[in-house]
Amino acid sequence: MKIAFCYPGQGVQKVGMAEDFVKSSAELKAMLDAASESSGIDMAKLLFEENEDINITEYTQPALTAACCIMTKAIMDRGIKPDVTAGLSLGEYCSLYCAGAMSFEDAVRLTRIRGRLMSSAVPQGEGMMAAVIGLDAKVIEDGIKDIDGCYIANYNCPGQIVLTGKKDAVTKAMSVMQESGARKVVPLNVSGPFHSPLLKDCAEELYRELEKADIGELKIPYVANVTAEQVTDAGQVRDLLRRQVYSSVKWEQSLRVLKDMGVDLILEIGPGKTIAGFVKKTCPEIPVVSVGSLQDIDKALDAIK
Repeated sequence: MKIAFCYPGQGVQKVGMAEDFVKSSAELKAMLDAASESSGIDMAKLLFEENEDINITEYTQPALTAACCIMTKAIMDRGIKPDVTAGLSLGEYCSLYCAGAMSFEDAVRLTRIRGRLMSSAVPQGEGMMAAVIGLDAKVIEDGIKDIDGCYIANYNCPGQIVLTGKKDAVTKAMSVMQESGARKVVPLNVSGPFHSPLLKDCAEELYRELEKADIGELKIPYVANVTAEQVTDAGQVRDLLRRQVYSSVKWEQSLRVLKDMGVDLILEIGPGKTIAGFVKKTCPEIPVVSVGSLQDIDKALDAIK
């Protein structure tokens, strides 16, 4: 059986994620302590106590990364090994940890820096993002091609695409999408126009930090957001992560690559079932087990038997 580990992006975070994992093992508790050390954040407080910070990008990104990587360690310790991995936006850092190319500490440290840079790259109120539901990608691409400052942030799945860019441009595009027959157009509550060229300077700053990180050999391939292609050469990783900050996330296309690779089962690792929803609309023939608790590992083991 060919197994893919997939990771969600920012937005699925919640207080309490990975708590049962950490309580179950001294080794996983040590990972949580290492996350606090590398990020400069009291990670136990951020993850397990009611707080507002968990929804602030600078804190969300390292918190979700830490939680998903801790879950990954627990799953692999139970004998489930992936053949390929992929992560949506922020989740790409978890996929690199899973693939062995990035240490846990670097993944947490870099995602805090990434979160801080992304949230401060564009002055508050100048950028915007919006989800378009129920329109074909080609219709959306044609609809925004003459709107300067509006771009596609995410190809999530058929019928769900996210726009990003300058506020006035995205607002104009929202009207165009409604006129084109979109079922729904929803502005997103985010702190910046993520995955747009407006974040190019931020990407260069992040690249300088990536250069300091030790990127090791990939033990399994991962599918990159920017290209929706398998990556086996660790030498490409830093540039792909730099470009990811200001480029479209080709998630629908990435899922199709997993299908073409012959993946038989996807494990969605992290809170919620966002990835499962995208898979159902993109490659419904591939079963998904969402693993967000210790009990869910048993479901994954049952699916493999």
